[in-house]
Amino acid sequence: MKRELEVILDSTHDAMIAVDENGIITLFNAAAKKLTKLEEMNIIGRHIIEVVPNSRLPLILKTGKSELNKKQPLGDISIVTNRMPVKDDSGKIIGAVAVFRDITEVKELAEEITNLKEMQSMLQAIFHSTEDAISVVDEKGIGVMINPAYTRLTGLKEEEIIGEVCTVDIAEGESIHLKVLNTKGPVKNARLKVGPSRKEVLADAAPIIVDGELRGSVAVLHDLTEIKRLTYELDQAKKIIRKLEAKYTFEDIVGKDEQLLSAIERAKKAAVTPATVLLRGESGTGKEIFAHAIHNESNRKYRQFVRVNCAAISENLLESELFGYDEGAFTGARKGGRKGLFEQANGGTIFLDEIGELSLNTQAKLLRVLQEKEIVRVGGSRAININVRVIAATNLDLERAIKRGKFREDLYYRLNVIPIIIPPLRHHKKDIPLLVKHFIKKYNQEYGRFVQDISANALKKLMHLDWPGNIRELENFIGRAMINMKFNEMVIRTKHLPATKEKIEKGLSASVDVFLEKNQQKKTLEEIVTFSEKAYILKVLHENDYNKTKTAKDLGISIRNLYYKLEKYNIE
Repeated sequence: MKRELEVILDSTHDAMIAVDENGIITLFNAAAKKLTKLEEMNIIGRHIIEVVPNSRLPLILKTGKSELNKKQPLGDISIVTNRMPVKDDSGKIIGAVAVFRDITEVKELAEEITNLKEMQSMLQAIFHSTEDAISVVDEKGIGVMINPAYTRLTGLKEEEIIGEVCTVDIAEGESIHLKVLNTKGPVKNARLKVGPSRKEVLADAAPIIVDGELRGSVAVLHDLTEIKRLTYELDQAKKIIRKLEAKYTFEDIVGKDEQLLSAIERAKKAAVTPATVLLRGESGTGKEIFAHAIHNESNRKYRQFVRVNCAAISENLLESELFGYDEGAFTGARKGGRKGLFEQANGGTIFLDEIGELSLNTQAKLLRVLQEKEIVRVGGSRAININVRVIAATNLDLERAIKRGKFREDLYYRLNVIPIIIPPLRHHKKDIPLLVKHFIKKYNQEYGRFVQDISANALKKLMHLDWPGNIRELENFIGRAMINMKFNEMVIRTKHLPATKEKIEKGLSASVDVFLEKNQQKKTLEEIVTFSEKAYILKVLHENDYNKTKTAKDLGISIRNLYYKLEKYNIE
């Protein structure tokens, strides 16, 4: 019987140690030897402290109190132990026993479960916070998950979807979930109407594969009515901003300076040829007027003139804007695709302003257009022949950009067929009187004024300025001067002239502090930030002589972001 008991105790997973009333070991089973790594020692008959120095069994013998579910380290593992006194029928303590087991694996498993729960919580939070409407079904097509964005889009709640067949939300069209489950392949750009309000959506779905088996389908819905609205607004903006008729001729270019007349003559000769023209000059010198004039002097003057500011359009949109896209090229792409600006300008002229701001990838595609006279739409493979006259313009040093790897040399030679350099205003100041009279006439019509002339002192002051913003700066200067005049005043005098660059620079630094001091109790934080941002942009713009590329670099923003802010704050 004793032998059978020993076999049973050695077979148990729990480690057991027993001592008599003197602390002498009477039981030390196989599990205990393994955990304490004392398999080779003769243990029975030895005092417990000799074998396990930190044992608490002597304390149990002394106090007679049990210690249950106590955690403690044992070498490189963790154990949980129960220690109890052994008493005879009269209640006398005749020994003590400890039962313990290794919980290291249990702890690791608990940590893994905790990590899995945290990951599950994170994924669930992402699923519920995304703005995309998502629904998930199992392999039988039964709804198992939807997110709040799905409810907002369709008007259907969880109780109306979860546990129901995936066709329950379809008002018109076929279930993309069923298509995925039948074909085991993805479905893209499916048009459906969903929910009680028959919301028109564009849907994508993909199979859920686990260990090589189809376990369900996940679908993402996009509100097509919102996409249509945004597309319409974008189209309207394009028609107003970029799709322009050329409205200037060479008669609108004012000046008699030899450098300017030479540029005009060269432009007139270029106009009667189909060759590509590259207009070069500082910002504000009149490159766009030259582009208009060249188009109106050419045999394409009755065809479309399209202007594209390469720096003002987002890089992500620029390629599809220039070359168009095919149906399905990306989410939200118009059915049947869309013509790009090159196709719209077919037979006419396209004016690529700020050409130096194109990315190298877009430069490569533009090179193909110039070389092959054809374009390939985004997402398409078919080449489309076009007949477009290209006029490009830049205020950058393209030769330096080539050396820095920012501009393709082969594209440079394709663009630089007929280069025309437009001189800055400081190189032909003798044209300032003519330009001033021209702008007075222009703003008389726009402002409903009757200004006749400018005084000699005011004109002398204009002649002494350097005009880093060139003709555009002079035009704005005259416009502001006329605004400063009373309606009965006929002559622009020195007092009407706006502050010069030097005065502006001195005043800008202090203006923010003055604004804050006077308005801190009356203005919102947004108003203060807006004022400060506008003032600082103006300051840096003046410091860089109106060079927008350098200004954007100094401000630490992209050139496109600078154009956005200039438009936002009405800075010219």
